[in-house]
Amino acid sequence: MSFIDTLIANTIRPEVQADHAYVVADADGFIKLDAMENPYSLPAHLREELGQRLTAAVLNRYPLPSNATLKQKICTRLGVPGGYDVILGNGSDELISIMATAVSGGARHPVILAPTPGFVMFSRSAMLAGARFVGVPLRADMTLDKAAMLANIAEHKPALVFLAYPNNPTGNLFDPDEMVEIIRAVGESGIVVVDEAYGPFARTSFMERLPEFENMVVMRTVSKLGLAGIRLGYMAAAPKLLAQFEKVRPPYNINVLTQTAAEFALDHIEVLNDQATLLIDAREKMAADLAALPGVTVFPSAANFLLVRLPDADATVARLDAAKVLIKNVSKMNGLGGCIRVTVSTPEENAVFLDAVKASLTSH
Repeated sequence: MSFIDTLIANTIRPEVQADHAYVVADADGFIKLDAMENPYSLPAHLREELGQRLTAAVLNRYPLPSNATLKQKICTRLGVPGGYDVILGNGSDELISIMATAVSGGARHPVILAPTPGFVMFSRSAMLAGARFVGVPLRADMTLDKAAMLANIAEHKPALVFLAYPNNPTGNLFDPDEMVEIIRAVGESGIVVVDEAYGPFARTSFMERLPEFENMVVMRTVSKLGLAGIRLGYMAAAPKLLAQFEKVRPPYNINVLTQTAAEFALDHIEVLNDQATLLIDAREKMAADLAALPGVTVFPSAANFLLVRLPDADATVARLDAAKVLIKNVSKMNGLGGCIRVTVSTPEENAVFLDAVKASLTSH
């Protein structure tokens, strides 16, 4: 072996060597429907006002480590119960990593458990923290297999259980009563994280139920609401539990530009909520249009994307690629044979997507 190969073999963990980097597709020149982003920008007058705030941001000093103003606005405007605080992260990814790190390390190699298919960072963060990930397959209709979840909880006593609400990449809301059964079954032996990244499009939440469950964390992001570029996530939990995660959070993890932009956005949250309403309406129209096509199955979604099963997913993806429309081909994921995931966008971009899908079905 060469010097560098020997160096890597001697220093890098085998599971990291065997893994691959998280790849983001090049979207240059494409209609971007692969990442669940809000396609709408802020109105011109708000962009001008935001620019003034960003210009006034103090860039030569470290951010205030407490983020007190931003956290207070999140709590009061995004429905965090009284007496509860939040921890901020550089997107949800960092929050997942913080929690996985907090329960792992030393002689501990805990189990982190989640339904599959699910958000890839649940399993990746488990691996990087030295934990063991256990995935519990969903049923064929993408609902929770409650019996299998409870059996795996009894067997593995997971330190962390992730339940996405709605789930990614399937888009559906799990049955809340079944989620409560799972939270209670985990009990004192583990922490259940309810990931509400797509909450703005579901209009339902476990946040107000935090006082019921001391072992529950509710995690959200502002990315899907329309601020993906600033990378801000937050999570709330019982104060004593949140204090433990705070020990793992890197200092100054939220930069001053993110802090300033997020505070501004929360001052105008009604604009983002109105955009979410537009996307909910567009989701229902797109779902109906797709379901009317021959051989196409559209799964129920409470998010800003749709999971769609096609007669030939690869042929449709090729047609979409030729039409410069970027979506996520999830057909190789367990249980998702023949499926793609598409972000709901503006009427114009949705129409381009639908035309390409129709063309692929005609030529099939």
